[in-house]
Amino acid sequence: MSLRTTTAFVEDVSPGSGALPPRAWYASSDAKSLSLNGSWRFRLSDTADAEDDSFAAQGYDAGDWAQVTVPGHWVLQGHGSPIYTNHLYPFPVDPPRVPTENPTGDHLRVFDLPADWPADGAAVLRFDGVESCARIWLNGTELGEFKGSRLPHEFSVGHLLKTVGNVLAVRVHQWSAGSYLEDQDQWWLPGIFRDVTLLHRPAGSVQDFFVHASYDHLSGTGTLRVDSDVAGRVTVPDLGIDVATGEPVTVPVEPWTAETPRLYDGVLATEGERVPLRIGFRTVELSDGLIKVNGRPLLFKGVNRHEWHPERGRALDLETMREDVLLMKRHNINAVRTSHYPPHPAFLDLCDEYGLWVIDECDLETHGFTEQGWRDNPVDDDRWTPALLDRAARMVERDKNHPSVVIWSLGNEAGTGRGLTAMAEWIHGRDGSRLVHYEGDLNCRDTDVYSRMYADHAEVERIGRGLDGGPHRRRELPFILCEYAHAMGNGPGGLVDYQRLFEAHDRLQGGFVWEWIDHGIAHPELGYAYGGDFGEELHDGNFVCDGLLFPDRRPSPGLLEYKKVIEPVTVTADGTDSAAGTVRITNRYDFAALSALAFSWSYEIEGETVDSGTLPVPALAPGESAEVKLPAAPAGVRAGEAHWTIRASLASGTSWAPRDHVVAWGQIPASARRVPYVAATARPAPGDGVINLGPAVFDARTGALRTIGEVPVTGLRLDVWRATTDNDDGAAWQSDLRYGLLWRKLGLHRMRHRLDAVEVGEAALTVRTRVAPAAWELGLSTVYRWTSDGDRIRLTVCTIPDGDWNVPLPRLGIRFGLSAADRVQWYGGGPGEAYPDTRMASTVGRWQSTVDDLQTPYVRPQENGARIDVRWAELGGLRIEGDPAFHLTARRWTTEQLDAATHRSGLVPGDTVWVNLDHGQHGIGSQSCGPAPLPQYHLRAEPAEFSFVFSPSGTTGTG
Repeated sequence: MSLRTTTAFVEDVSPGSGALPPRAWYASSDAKSLSLNGSWRFRLSDTADAEDDSFAAQGYDAGDWAQVTVPGHWVLQGHGSPIYTNHLYPFPVDPPRVPTENPTGDHLRVFDLPADWPADGAAVLRFDGVESCARIWLNGTELGEFKGSRLPHEFSVGHLLKTVGNVLAVRVHQWSAGSYLEDQDQWWLPGIFRDVTLLHRPAGSVQDFFVHASYDHLSGTGTLRVDSDVAGRVTVPDLGIDVATGEPVTVPVEPWTAETPRLYDGVLATEGERVPLRIGFRTVELSDGLIKVNGRPLLFKGVNRHEWHPERGRALDLETMREDVLLMKRHNINAVRTSHYPPHPAFLDLCDEYGLWVIDECDLETHGFTEQGWRDNPVDDDRWTPALLDRAARMVERDKNHPSVVIWSLGNEAGTGRGLTAMAEWIHGRDGSRLVHYEGDLNCRDTDVYSRMYADHAEVERIGRGLDGGPHRRRELPFILCEYAHAMGNGPGGLVDYQRLFEAHDRLQGGFVWEWIDHGIAHPELGYAYGGDFGEELHDGNFVCDGLLFPDRRPSPGLLEYKKVIEPVTVTADGTDSAAGTVRITNRYDFAALSALAFSWSYEIEGETVDSGTLPVPALAPGESAEVKLPAAPAGVRAGEAHWTIRASLASGTSWAPRDHVVAWGQIPASARRVPYVAATARPAPGDGVINLGPAVFDARTGALRTIGEVPVTGLRLDVWRATTDNDDGAAWQSDLRYGLLWRKLGLHRMRHRLDAVEVGEAALTVRTRVAPAAWELGLSTVYRWTSDGDRIRLTVCTIPDGDWNVPLPRLGIRFGLSAADRVQWYGGGPGEAYPDTRMASTVGRWQSTVDDLQTPYVRPQENGARIDVRWAELGGLRIEGDPAFHLTARRWTTEQLDAATHRSGLVPGDTVWVNLDHGQHGIGSQSCGPAPLPQYHLRAEPAEFSFVFSPSGTTGTG
């Protein structure tokens, strides 16, 4: 026998052998179960053929083996290294063959049965997830082998069990034929990464069952029928239901929706087992060209969610899954696409309980075949169709009883082919109560939804207006963006512009931001590691860090922006004098009235609340609006810029957030801002090599600012560069303008500053310069004009571009250094960062922070931390007022150091705090995979004038 014969199953295109047929998954019943999670003995080999099978025999001594935790990935426990690729296969493409160098992990677990384990009945051994191919033995008997990493597989083992000393042996190969079906833009992480459980199956126990629970929105009734392989009865006490399996019953019910996730507790009882049921009544249909649930169209405000933990990879515990769901609910997210595989089944239980719409996606992606024009793509090769159908069946059968699952997805980025058609036909035949999705089916032959990823705003609008062309069938289907707004690094920008399109056109039924969490791996030296940090031969860098959460699950500014953009209540002014006007409140829920929310108002002057109260708002039905009168503006308060802020908060605590959790808010100007004014009364006074003007001292030769009062100031000059963001740099395959690359080509990161003149006038000090990069003729003629009233000093900057500027600027403003600064106070946008197309979550108020806390900890350092619409700021002993309002950034390293760093560990605080006061910044966009910033967010190179008033802190006159 050749060595290859013993491991032929690794390269077999079949789904495996020995496993039981797929069935519904349930967390518990009154039958006994035994978790086999925990510490396992482990041995790693370099190849699939390196070791024999003797380890599976009873009595084998594995005392000198290492230990790993199951669930877990061995490469995250000190054995080998993870690999990250976006779509390239990290092995030669020669399906179904895999390399001889095939890391193989042998796992051993010895266990005893509990003392109360029943002596009669069968038993099933269940693996919920193993990557990528596993061969199983129990007590020396081979049970079988399987592929399908993120799908359950069960084996009948009752006849093999012993009271004590059971030996469970599992051989896991990193690469297999199944790897060609699992190219899913994620870390390649082998191991037994989901639960292993032994289940007692008493005589007459439940096998497979299907809960059908529809809702008739016209009659308000639900119809329940539970089909079961083993006959039994179904009881639902709250509904007075007690019927035999297979029999329908119709009763008045409250329907299940993601906004109102009403579940009824029931029991499926057979002769040998009682299984708890959580039943949600709802009906999903394609009607009038729209996805409807319970008769109403949906608007998905969703995210794509890979499973991730920075230390445990895809081995998630229940509390981490719950944390994800709670964060989604608290940030107004209503839907999840389970990219690009079915999640741990407990996650779907949580979606049922807390309320999230789910697109459940099959464990399928063959993206790497795009490199060869999809030649030999398994989904168009009949030899692979049984594996594809097995994966579809294992997803559908496992998850069919979850009301949260409203759409099945065939997979992701697998091209097209006969195998996908077979999957779609099987799913439609098995479950007609849900729709089928697949983004790659552009003609919508096999799908019920027209789905795209990263279509730009203009194309989405054309689709919404029905001007997109294509097959007639497709033009009659609803449209979703299954991926959009790529949340990589600083961003995504343009969210509000997409949302306005979704709300303007019925056919556009929302989208799913890519993605939920950065997949950074905790690293003792780098902070968080990404592709390439483990010496991979091929990798895609930090493209794996593209989420709305940082790896430690702290919300990014992008998540806060998304929460604001998709908030279910909008507050707008009616255009009257808002000192005594009205606001329009609109309910943007799909199903829920506003009765669960309490509304309040506050009246702020210069960012400080001077009065507040409750705002009576009717319990508007979904889609309804009402004009609500504001109270009279408070009398006898000091003058200053004023705002009304209206908040919609939870009136009572819910399962996902406490009372007073803010769901939505709006801010309305009540009076205009007073622009800072400085009378030019002080005269420049030359001294010994210096020029004195008001509180400031300048170098007489260069006109450079040295001090303001007692505060030393370093290197004040025009700045146009920012450390490029992932979205500035764009993606390698992008054909559009990639501004980060163009900026570097022009040399905007290495601008030269030529001094042309220092002019001391009657009431001003004027410094004339030209700011330009080497090798090019373009530049910015820049004039700094300083004036003072004796206590304060005003800088007016005038810039005029010359030459052929055919790209926007990264930023336009001034930069300078302060020798000491820690606390920062400002009045303007906050509390977090904001840029021209990521500013919806920014509230005008009075804020404070430390310099360190102003930084946003993107896994790959880049431009971050700007506060927008700043009227004034105080830091380092200075007060700064802007005309007009400005962007404020302060950090303990230079932009150049930020630009050069690859990880946050490379940012070493210096002795100087570098402050940027920007007249403008270029937009963010999401061009790391999606579109660039829209034209209205471009910072064009055109004549500009802006001013700043400086004074030592404490001298705050407004002139």
